[in-house]
Amino acid sequence: MNVEKILAIAGKPGLFELKLQTRSGFLAESLLDGKKITVGLRSNVSLLSEISMYTYSEEKPLVEIMRAIAIKENEGPTAVSPKEDNAKLITYFKEILPDYDEDRVYASDIKKLLNWYNILQAKGLVSKEEPVIANAEVVAEQVVEEEKKAEKAPKKAKVLAKPKK
Repeated sequence: MNVEKILAIAGKPGLFELKLQTRSGFLAESLLDGKKITVGLRSNVSLLSEISMYTYSEEKPLVEIMRAIAIKENEGPTAVSPKEDNAKLITYFKEILPDYDEDRVYASDIKKLLNWYNILQAKGLVSKEEPVIANAEVVAEQVVEEEKKAEKAPKKAKVLAKPKK
């Protein structure tokens, strides 16, 4: 699932794909109807890849939650409509993410997530495949080399300033 260029724009329904960046903002295309809009730099915009939901142990990235939904639904649309009552939504979401923080994740958040999932699913952007990092072996080797360099580098002693009298 590649959602690196998928945006959620405050005050606008649905999701948008980033098309072009300009000096004064950017151009985005709606995934709902294909209309292109210009968005200024002052707009509240979030990348889907940067959004997470609270659990009792950590924050879970939205991409991982959508992947769990894709696995449960076999990459099809959600069995529960985002317009269902809150009790059904919460029951469904507990099957997907059992340890979500019920105090900080509201039914409106679950509705939005399911709506976004269905939009992405209709466009063929959801997958139950594990995300693959391009050149993962090369990246791993670079990290190991950086760690070795950090270990060999001489440690600098911290100098504490004496308080003035």
